[in-house]
Amino acid sequence: MTNQKPTTYVADRVGDLVIAKDPDAVLDYPFDWTAWLALNGDDQIASAEFVVDPSLTIVDQAFDATSATVWLSGGTKPATGPNKLRVTCRITTNNTPPRIDDRSVFLKILER
Repeated sequence: MTNQKPTTYVADRVGDLVIAKDPDAVLDYPFDWTAWLALNGDDQIASAEFVVDPSLTIVDQAFDATSATVWLSGGTKPATGPNKLRVTCRITTNNTPPRIDDRSVFLKILER
């Protein structure tokens, strides 16, 4: 059996969604807000911003009515504590007043 690294998000033992990332990779990380938006009527995403660990670099970002995506490069395994770098997507809806919410995932830095 080969040692396979995760290629999709998996929930860790505390329930955080984690995916492996090589520090040299430049990859896109999508956030699908469709289900959450459906609970709030006709809301759509009016803006999206991303807050990431300082060792990551935002290469690009985009959003549409129901999803937001960030492209990231870099990443350094923390010297202490768990090997998890937080990536947070914060959206604002077109509702009046606007709804604002966050979702986070975590990147586990691994040489692949």
